[in-house]
Amino acid sequence: MTAALSVISDDRRVRIGSLPLDPVDLEGAIEGIDRLVKSGEGGMVFTPNVDHVVMAETNERFRHAYQAASLSLVDGTPVLWASQMLAKPLPAKVSGSDLVRPLMRLCAVHGYRVYFLGGAPGIARRAKLELERELPNLLVVGVDESRIDVDRVDPEVLARIKLTQPDVVVLALGAPKQEIFAYEQREAFGSAVVVGVGASLDFIAGVRKRAPRWLSAMGLEWMYRLLQEPRRLARRYLLRDPKFCLIVLRQLLGRRAA
Repeated sequence: MTAALSVISDDRRVRIGSLPLDPVDLEGAIEGIDRLVKSGEGGMVFTPNVDHVVMAETNERFRHAYQAASLSLVDGTPVLWASQMLAKPLPAKVSGSDLVRPLMRLCAVHGYRVYFLGGAPGIARRAKLELERELPNLLVVGVDESRIDVDRVDPEVLARIKLTQPDVVVLALGAPKQEIFAYEQREAFGSAVVVGVGASLDFIAGVRKRAPRWLSAMGLEWMYRLLQEPRRLARRYLLRDPKFCLIVLRQLLGRRAA
């Protein structure tokens, strides 16, 4: 995969801060991934949220990865609201957690070869068993829970991916690692479509619960997650992510000045 194939033309993309977002709903996202697989040219699918927008301001490698994304799906109600404020409303929130099961159904129907990479020890394997229980025709050709260092990538990890020749790689490393890894090691993925899903496998494996839909619709999913993991997420949600408001305000004022 020398260059990512874009599903949506660049002139239709919405930008929040420095990140591109594509105006598609869940159905459109699944159709887009299907087109990418059938093209045989590979691709990268990311799900930007508030934290991604903030991190992209200072992380150049992360920004470069996003610029090469084939499909960029809005993950987070506040990002959806920001697009509306900027008069470029996106149609729907499509998080990695929303995406995994419909994507696996697509793979089961078409016989696409699936590879799971990342996650805490045991999580990907538990998610695989759960998905295979739901979808007996799902073809999972590999599960690798290796720890990934984007600055010192183990060549054996890349060799295992090449050996199995997957059509779809479900990448659960968390941001910004999964996006940087997908982009900088894109040659190793060949014709596979790499889909960054963050903690989505935790939900499928049953080790973590998602926020209720009504809470997510209010833009308060972050609060639910913070209550679940305060030590790990407090710095992110309380200190870093409020900068998102300043980024959107700056962009809004820039549009008005123009």
